[in-house]
Amino acid sequence: MNIIDFENIHASYEERLILKELTLKIKEQEHWAILGANGSGKSTLIKLISSEIHPRQQYTYKKEILGKERYSLLDLKKMLGIITNDLHNYFYTQGAYLTAYEVVLSGHYSSIGIFKHQDFTQEQHDKAMEVLEFLEITHLKDKQVGTMSTGELRKSIIGRALVHEPKAFILDEPTVGLDIKAQINFIELLRKLSKKSTIILVTHHIEEIFEEINHIALIKNQTIFKQGFKQEILTSENISETFDTPLSVGQNGGRYFIQPLH
Repeated sequence: MNIIDFENIHASYEERLILKELTLKIKEQEHWAILGANGSGKSTLIKLISSEIHPRQQYTYKKEILGKERYSLLDLKKMLGIITNDLHNYFYTQGAYLTAYEVVLSGHYSSIGIFKHQDFTQEQHDKAMEVLEFLEITHLKDKQVGTMSTGELRKSIIGRALVHEPKAFILDEPTVGLDIKAQINFIELLRKLSKKSTIILVTHHIEEIFEEINHIALIKNQTIFKQGFKQEILTSENISETFDTPLSVGQNGGRYFIQPLH
C-alpha cells in the first residue's frame, strides 16, 4: 500500500503558490527523509498531507493517502502520527498541567487534554501504559508537561499518536531544541519506531538521517526535484543544489554529514 501517492500537486495560501508540480510516492515500510532549506515548502507539504490545505483545483492531480482519495480527518489522524513543533508548542503552552500519561491517553480522542465527557475503557488505559513502556518513559507517567524537558514532551506526544498504532509517523524537524545527548537518544527512539511504522522525517539536518531511512526526497523552488534511494540522492552535487551552497557529503558508519567546500 502507498502511504502517500501525490502527482502534479499545486498548493497555495490564498493566491500565493507555495508548492507546484509536486509528485511524491511513499510506500508502506519505506522510511524517508524530505530535505530542504528553510522556506522551500517543507511545512506546506506537511499541511498538505494532514489536509490542512488542499490542492488547487484548476490542475489535474492525484492525491491519495493510505490508498484513498477520500477519508475522514479523524481516521487520518489515527493512521498518521504527525508530530510538528506547532503541536509541541501548543501542548507546552496550553497543556502544562497534563501528565505524560494524560498526554498519551488523550490520543484516543485526538484531543488536547482529558475531559469529563470522555469515557475511557480499561483497554484504552492499558494501551496508554503499554505505549509508555514501549517508549521507555514510564518514569514520566505522573510528570506534568510544564516541568518536562523538550525531549520528554516530544516522546509523550509521540506516545499520543502511538496509541493508534499508525501506519506512518511524519516528524517535522524532530530534534529542534534538543541537546546532543537528547538528540542521540531521540534518534534511537525513531529507529525503534521504524520497526513498527513508516518514518517520514521532514528536515534540513542531514545528521538526523538514521540508518533505516532508505529513501530521500529533495525539495527546492517549491517542488520535489529529486527523489529515490538514499545512496543515489545524498550526493555532494545534489545537496549543494538543494541548499544553494557548495557542500561536501560524507558518510561514517551508515550516517551522513556535510562539510562546506572552500
